[in-house]
Amino acid sequence: MRRPHAWTILVIVAGLAGLFFAGFSTYDFVAHLDRQVHGIHCSFIPGIEDTDATGATGCHVTLMSPYSSVMRSSIWGGLPISLPAMSVFAFLIFFAASLPVLGRQRDPRAALFLLLATLVPVGASAVMGYLSLVTLDAACKLCIGIYTSSGLAFLGALMLFLRARRGPATDIEAAEEGVSEPVGWGRLAVAFVIGVLFVALPTVVYAAGAPEFDRYIGECGQLEAMPSEGLLVPLGPQNQSVNVVEVFDPLCPACKGFEERFDAQDGSDEVNRRVLLFPLDDECNWMVDDAIHAGACAISEAVLCARDTSGVEPEEVIEWAFENQLSIREEAEADPDSAAQRARAQFPPLAECIGSPQARAELNNGLRFAVDNQMPIITPQVFVNGLRMCDEDTDLGMDFALRRLIDRAAADGIRPWSEADDSIAAPEPPPPTRSGRPTIQLRPTTEGPSALAVDTEETDAEAEADAEGIAEGTEGADEAATEVEDGAEAPAEAAEEPAPTEPAPTEGDEGPEPAGTMGPSAMAAPAATMSAEEAIQ
Repeated sequence: MRRPHAWTILVIVAGLAGLFFAGFSTYDFVAHLDRQVHGIHCSFIPGIEDTDATGATGCHVTLMSPYSSVMRSSIWGGLPISLPAMSVFAFLIFFAASLPVLGRQRDPRAALFLLLATLVPVGASAVMGYLSLVTLDAACKLCIGIYTSSGLAFLGALMLFLRARRGPATDIEAAEEGVSEPVGWGRLAVAFVIGVLFVALPTVVYAAGAPEFDRYIGECGQLEAMPSEGLLVPLGPQNQSVNVVEVFDPLCPACKGFEERFDAQDGSDEVNRRVLLFPLDDECNWMVDDAIHAGACAISEAVLCARDTSGVEPEEVIEWAFENQLSIREEAEADPDSAAQRARAQFPPLAECIGSPQARAELNNGLRFAVDNQMPIITPQVFVNGLRMCDEDTDLGMDFALRRLIDRAAADGIRPWSEADDSIAAPEPPPPTRSGRPTIQLRPTTEGPSALAVDTEETDAEAEADAEGIAEGTEGADEAATEVEDGAEAPAEAAEEPAPTEPAPTEGDEGPEPAGTMGPSAMAAPAATMSAEEAIQ
C-alpha cells in the first residue's frame, strides 16, 4: 500500500460528505412511506438541528416536488434519486481508496476512469440545481451539500488525472508510488460492472420492498352528487371525459404547492380540472372561527369574477395570488379590506364585481355545497370522478394515486356535472353562534298598527271589544275590518284608549317583550292593517 496523495484524499472526503448528505435526504424520503407528516432535515449539518415540519423550507419543496424521485406511477412516492446518489458516492470512495492500495495513483487510465465516474454526480447536480433554483425557486441545504461534494470530488479526480499524465518528477517519487504499466481495459470493465452493481442492487431492493398502497385508492370518501358547473371555476382545457374537482384556498401555501405538483403530473392533461373555492377565512366562511388565511374571501371572489369577465382569466388571478400569498395575508390581517383593494388595483376589469352581492352569493353557494357533502374543513382536496384522493396522496403519492383514480373512473363510468342548483341539497343553514363574537338577534316590535282604531257607528262597548281583538292578534283585526263602514273616521276617544295590560309571566317564561319590540302575535298585524285601510278606501 502506498501513501495516499492529497488529491486522492480529497476525492475520498468529498465522497464521504456526499454520502452523508444523500443519506439524510433518503432517510427523510423513506420516513414518509407511512403516509404521515414528518419533519425534514434542512441544514448544512443535519442531525444537529431539529427537523422542520412546517413545510416552508426549500428542502420540503424539493422533496415533495416531482423531481425528487422517478417511477412514481409504479411505486408510491417513486424511487428517490438520493438513493442512487448514495451508491455513486459509495463507489467513488471505494475506487479512490483502491488506487493507493494497488499503487495506481500515477496510472493515467485508472485516474481517467475515476474522473469519468465523478462526472455522474456532477452532471446530476447541475440538472437538479437548475430545477431547484430556477423551476422550483427553492434552495435545499441538503441538496447544496450534495452539489458541493460532487464538485469537490470532480476537482480532486481532475487534479489526480493531470498529475498522473505528467508522470513522476524523480526516480525516488516513482519508487515511492510504485509506478507500473497502465491498468488493463479488462480490469476497468470489471470496475465499471462493480459500479453498476453499487447502484442497481439498492435500487432493486428498494423497489421490491416498497409498500403496496393500492388498497387505499378511492377509500377516502366520495361526493354524493357532483357539483354543478356554476359552482366551479374551470382551469385549462375542458375536452376530456374524466372530471376532477379541486377544493382549494388561493392564499393557502399547501394549495400552491399542490397546484405546482398537479401541473407536473402526466395525468393532469387527461382530466377536466375545475376548482371549488373554499377560503379558510371567517369573513365569508362560517365554518371557521378565525381568519386562517386573511383576505382569502376577497381573492376567491376575484377568481369567481374572472370566470365571468372578459379580459382576465381565472388562472391569472390564481397565479398572482400564489406569488403574493404572504404579503396579501399580512396586509389583510391589519386591514381586512386591503385584499379586495389589491385585487381591484391588479385587475381593473374585476373591480365592480369583487365584493358584489352576486360574487358573494356564488362563493356562499360553493361553501353550502361543501357542507351538504360533508367535506372536511381542509385544503387542498381532490375528487376524481367524485372519489376523494386521500390527503396522504396529494404530495409524494400523487402520481401513483392519480393514475389509478383515472383508470378507475374509466372503468366505473364517468360521472357528469350536476344540473344547476341540483347539487345543493338544502337551503343555507343559519350561521352558528361563535364564542367571543357578538350575536345580533332580530326581534319583532310591538309598536305599529295594533293600536289603530277606526270610526264606526257601533256602540262604545262594541268599539272597545273590537280594539281589544285587534291588539290580541290577526283574527280580531280581521273581524274589526269586516265591520268598518265606508267613510268612517277614527274618534279621538278610541285613539287614546290604553293598550290592554300584559298578563303576568308564568314560570319558565321570559316575561313580556321589552318596549320597542313585538311579540309573535303581532307579526301578522301589518296584514290586518292593510285590510282595514282597504276597507276604509
